[in-house]
Amino acid sequence: MRAVDIIQKKRDKESLTKKEIDFLLGEYLDGNIPDYQMSSFLMAVYFNGMTTEELKFFTEKMIYSGDIIDFPGTHKFLVDKHSTGGVGDKTTIALAPIFGALGMGTAKLSGKGLGHTGGTIDKFESIEGFKFSQTKEELVKLVNETGTGIMGYSDRIVPLDKKLYSLRDVTATVPSIPLIASSIMGKKLAVHADAIILDVKVGSGAFMKDLDEARELAKTMYELGKAFDRNIVCLLTNMDQPLGDAVGNSLEVIEAIETLKGNGPEDFSTLVYTLAAQALVMKGDVADLESGKKMVMEVIENGKALEMLRKFIKGSGGNPNICDDYSLLPKAKEKDVFSATKDGYIEHLNAELIGRAAMMLGAGRATKDDVIDHSVGIVMCAKVGDKLEKGDAILEIFHNGNLREEILETLAEAVVISEKRTNKQEIILEIIGGETDGN
Repeated sequence: MRAVDIIQKKRDKESLTKKEIDFLLGEYLDGNIPDYQMSSFLMAVYFNGMTTEELKFFTEKMIYSGDIIDFPGTHKFLVDKHSTGGVGDKTTIALAPIFGALGMGTAKLSGKGLGHTGGTIDKFESIEGFKFSQTKEELVKLVNETGTGIMGYSDRIVPLDKKLYSLRDVTATVPSIPLIASSIMGKKLAVHADAIILDVKVGSGAFMKDLDEARELAKTMYELGKAFDRNIVCLLTNMDQPLGDAVGNSLEVIEAIETLKGNGPEDFSTLVYTLAAQALVMKGDVADLESGKKMVMEVIENGKALEMLRKFIKGSGGNPNICDDYSLLPKAKEKDVFSATKDGYIEHLNAELIGRAAMMLGAGRATKDDVIDHSVGIVMCAKVGDKLEKGDAILEIFHNGNLREEILETLAEAVVISEKRTNKQEIILEIIGGETDGN
């Protein structure tokens, strides 16, 4: 068997066998097939796609290229909620304690973020003294006690994906639905979970800008999950404007805590409560989302969800008093208000540009070596569809004396005000494979 023959078959739109895919990927991982040949294969996939069967074989090889992670000793129904990322996405901070309060758990492997703001790990590290689990034993203990366990990714999980992604990045083959789906699902399927909920973001602040492409990706990942007999649901959610109001690490932690107190922004609260309700449906505790949301609201109103967050923070070495005293979190020295220059309605808030402005303030990383400033960021005072008068606050900018002109220019470009009334945006656009919300 030769790599060139397999590449030629894919180039000519012929289907590959499991044996051929195993050979090509295995030899590449072992260093016996050069990058230039794998680049040719990836480009052939980019143009010709993969059949459902090919994609399953491809993903299976990805999964078993490294360690398979399970969590023996956990006594919880484990839910792995994965987001494709966006601006202001602090969902895990609010969602995981709700899982814990409802008798479920999440055992996640997470990374530090590149882009607009930090990843889940960076946001939690806004809390002084906070340290993530270093071993599976520590993680399992926290999951059993609080419902939440998070530790950093290991290079031994799906090493083939890391090698392939580096190549895709420099060969213009990143935006390929089958390759994106196998990359995400390879990591999800290599880690044990009783349920997988995928939150596929779509819009200006998301990787997927187009709804049809996002739907295709969600359906592809859903079918992959079902092919491996996994309990999976995919949501398509709006990222055409920032999620919630806060963009920036400590600001997002505060917003997540407020959401657990029942005071969160409407769009963010709706997303978090729906995701938790969907998990209850998948566990079999309720028959529909409406019943699930009632259970979620109970643990919000009686304070059990917030108590689970306190326990998780304390168990991770942080100060749980931050849940009641936000002055214990990093705070920017200065605040400026970005105001409306005319009367009208907010027609559009370009989430990507707002995220870029937050990153320029120091809230995110342009490269993996950049140091994050946990205190800075942006808080939205108005969202799409809101009516404004000239001089009204659109957003607040929290900074440490580095509010450059280019940041203000970026924000000015992000905000579009129209004289015509604009409808408010729905946060959940579609649910694939799960209970559709009747509300």
